[in-house]
Amino acid sequence: MKLAVVPVGAASQMIPTLISAGIADPGAKISKGAGVRYVPLREGREQDAAEMGLGVADGDAFKRSARTPQRRITERLSHLPADVLNGLPMRWEFVGDIVIIRLKGSAGPHKAEIGAAYAEELGVRTVCADTGGVSGELRKPATEILYGDNAESIRLENGIRYKFDVTKIMFASGNTDERNRMCKLDCKGETVIDMFAGIGYFTLPIAKFTGAKEIIACEKNPDSFRYLEENIRINGVTNVTPVLGDNRGLTHRGADRIIMGYVQRTSEFLAKAKEMIKPGGTIHYHDTFYVSEYRERLDSIFSNVFGTNGFHIAGVREVKSFAPSVSHYVADVTVL
Repeated sequence: MKLAVVPVGAASQMIPTLISAGIADPGAKISKGAGVRYVPLREGREQDAAEMGLGVADGDAFKRSARTPQRRITERLSHLPADVLNGLPMRWEFVGDIVIIRLKGSAGPHKAEIGAAYAEELGVRTVCADTGGVSGELRKPATEILYGDNAESIRLENGIRYKFDVTKIMFASGNTDERNRMCKLDCKGETVIDMFAGIGYFTLPIAKFTGAKEIIACEKNPDSFRYLEENIRINGVTNVTPVLGDNRGLTHRGADRIIMGYVQRTSEFLAKAKEMIKPGGTIHYHDTFYVSEYRERLDSIFSNVFGTNGFHIAGVREVKSFAPSVSHYVADVTVL
């Protein structure tokens, strides 16, 4: 049988693509190799896999049960107490060969067994539980390892490799469309300041695809900054200057574009952005608002800093839902 050879770092995106395109055989079992996954192909589809940049190998594949992973996991753990069983998630998030689940209630002494079940049925090396979302100024996640001993992985997205530790770093998968939009900006010759760079969420696509001359990427969280530096290296970009520290200490002036990828307290940093942006420059301002008042709130926030006639809101996009009746928005604002 023909098998597509998929690098582990690309598995979370590439395997669903192969299945949805009808290239992979959904009834055959995916197997593991050193740093790769072997994905059984439908007969005659090896050329399609090769055109996607994948290697193709010969090998044996075993037919999986037609039961869904959710059903197999539930059946495997059916002996657990009812309250634990009812708290098992039927959805999860892949980060390379790590999967993150959110348990409802307490799994107590059954955590290791639950982690092993998800690992085996989903074909991953590490299973982590999101136990409390993110908190604090540094947006640290509350995540614990249920199975495996390595929480570091690489997420491949829009041609960018994001390496991070899921127990230390938040990765907002709901911001995918906005990161993709950053790839398509025309920043030729521009100086860009990313005030909340994280591990390079917006810095890297701008650096790699938009023609920007220089990106000053500021990050306060030491864990995030370490991965920012590593991601700059592994993505081969040379136009990024990483800065560790509070962005309010930046002394740069005359920026063509500023990224403010923060939420809830973003307005506290707008005066600093004003110091650094040049007339005619653009601020990409992220924040959360009630859906019924986001435009009025944006006008008020920018008027307080730039004056009523000192800015123009060129566009506003909803990034994702944040809470009931509250959404995360990004506004593209031109400074006059």
